[in-house]
Amino acid sequence: MMVLKLAVKNLAGAGIRTWLNVAVLSISFVAIIFLQGLYNGMNEQASRALIDTYYGGGQYWQKNYDPYDALTLDDAHSPLPPALKSMIDAGQAVPILIAQAAAFPNGRMVSLQLKGIPAQQTFLALPSAVLQDDSGEIPALIGTRTAKKLKLNEGDYLTVRWRDRSGAFDAVDVKIVHILKTTVPLVDVGTVWLPLDRLAQMLDLPNEATLVVIRPSAPIPGEFEGWSFKSLDDLLSDLRQVVKQKSASASILYLLLMFLGLLAIFDTQVLSIFRRQKEIGTLIALGMTRGQVIGLFTLEGALHGVLAALIGALWGFPIMATMARKGWKLPGYSDDFGLAIGERLYPLYSAALIIGTTLLVLISVTIVSWLPTRRIARMNPTDALRGRRA
Repeated sequence: MMVLKLAVKNLAGAGIRTWLNVAVLSISFVAIIFLQGLYNGMNEQASRALIDTYYGGGQYWQKNYDPYDALTLDDAHSPLPPALKSMIDAGQAVPILIAQAAAFPNGRMVSLQLKGIPAQQTFLALPSAVLQDDSGEIPALIGTRTAKKLKLNEGDYLTVRWRDRSGAFDAVDVKIVHILKTTVPLVDVGTVWLPLDRLAQMLDLPNEATLVVIRPSAPIPGEFEGWSFKSLDDLLSDLRQVVKQKSASASILYLLLMFLGLLAIFDTQVLSIFRRQKEIGTLIALGMTRGQVIGLFTLEGALHGVLAALIGALWGFPIMATMARKGWKLPGYSDDFGLAIGERLYPLYSAALIIGTTLLVLISVTIVSWLPTRRIARMNPTDALRGRRA
């Protein structure tokens, strides 16, 4: 207790020097937690949007399906296994049929994908109900990005051309019945959604699908020949890799901030030991062991970290709480990044993030505070009392 009282007294006596160190460290505290919270929020927000809109609780892919190779789409379809068909009939899964096609808006030719989805499905966050149309026309659903690129509005007709299972070309006009505003580029960019039965009829592929989306709460029925199951870990791996790379890039800023704060602490400790040699000699002469003196100086340095955590919480918590509640409005061009984030990014601060960052900073400050104090162990008390350097 005596050592703690002495450490607090010495910190208070250092005045502005103490508060400057605390200010730098508190900025490091808040900046690390704030930026890491942004990346956590980006990951959580984009993952949730993809799961709700397209990934569900996982997907079964036809063995030839490769989302990164459009040339595989001609062969990426198979009849549904009986177990998956039973899940679809029970509303536990949604089949999607995908075909490569070309569209001809305003005299131009644009490559796109036709995706067929049951109009009556309910668990994917797509307004597929608009595809129910008994007028004889083929209703089509597109996203705002595709509508902007093709310069289409609701009620417009779009000529699409495709190849059926025998390789014969065919074409038809589809009617844009709805333009979907979504944060998920995967269901928007270069995609035209059609009723599954109409697309299957156009391709001459009845009761076949390219992939099957499983409802999040539904059990996974197992493996089927010709189909492979993709878990959410598989489907979200690209997104998590992007967020991980961005987070790693931001660690350079973390290291820089931490370096500035720790350098200030280290410099303060070195200067303090140099200027307080007589005090060190007096404390040893009065009966304190070298270990206790080293503990005193180390504690003084470590208290900078404790004060920085308290001050950082005082001014940083209101800012971070406001950001978590209201979000951070992103610039308009952020939509081009390809991440399903939307117009606002909501940071996510977990207890593990806050506690982990606090422990990291406190341990780092304690180590940096201890390093210069090793010199005290080599001091001769008599020389210290005379003010001589060890």
